[in-house]
Amino acid sequence: MPVGGIGQNGPVPWPTWEQAFSACLLSMAAWLVVRRLPRSRAGDALLPAFQELAVISGLYGVWRLARMLPVTHEAGALGRAREINDFQRALHLPSEISVQHLVVRHDWLAELCNGYYAIVHVPALIAFLVWAFVRHRGAYPHWRNGLVAVTAGCLVIRFVRVAPPRFLGELDFVDLSQQYGLGVYGAVGTGVSDQFAAMPSIHVGWAAVVALGTFAMSRSWWRWIVLMHLPVTVFVVAATGHHWWLDGVVAVLLLLGGLALDRRLRRQVTTVSGDPVPEPVST
Repeated sequence: MPVGGIGQNGPVPWPTWEQAFSACLLSMAAWLVVRRLPRSRAGDALLPAFQELAVISGLYGVWRLARMLPVTHEAGALGRAREINDFQRALHLPSEISVQHLVVRHDWLAELCNGYYAIVHVPALIAFLVWAFVRHRGAYPHWRNGLVAVTAGCLVIRFVRVAPPRFLGELDFVDLSQQYGLGVYGAVGTGVSDQFAAMPSIHVGWAAVVALGTFAMSRSWWRWIVLMHLPVTVFVVAATGHHWWLDGVVAVLLLLGGLALDRRLRRQVTTVSGDPVPEPVST
């Protein structure tokens, strides 16, 4: 579950929790200052922006802190990975290794998959959040809360250690990042990415937020293109050997559960307060 950019010598870390909380405090301070100024069109636009930036940076800081919890053991990770593989075979799902064999026959496709896994993940989410906040303010909180739900679920489930497919030598996986560059992981047990937290796939979870959220909110033809971000991500995480199919399934279920809970809470708030709460765009 990488959270960094890519450098020649390995992952480049994204902002730390200290930087995130600093941004949160600065945004809150800016919000207080603007709120005290005479009302203006610029102020009306900046107030919700500063407020949301404080929320997002604060949540990001909490996420980074939570990922620093001492989960260093590998006990049972390989055994659970084998159990997942056996379960998927019982369901007659195609093997992830068959997908990788298809990819490695073509260097350009392997490099494309590796780059997609390493680079597209976080920028796509940031672009989605900015677009949704600016263009679909009423539906934005629903999808932001769904993002929080799937991310929190991934943090909790990571305590059940599961190895990725590429760690099972008997399956004959190739580590594409070593073969083609653009590595997102350092040595096991180092960095911000937990290699024994394959279940669930935060890559797939965040891709589902972007793809399904865009499809639900937009009525433009290009929403069909963005929707493809989800199946492409599912294909890429399997082809690179970073995740099992079930890792993605669980991530999507976490998102759908979070969205359903958010919708239910909105209805309860409306019932109790009597004040109308904007209904999110139907998913």
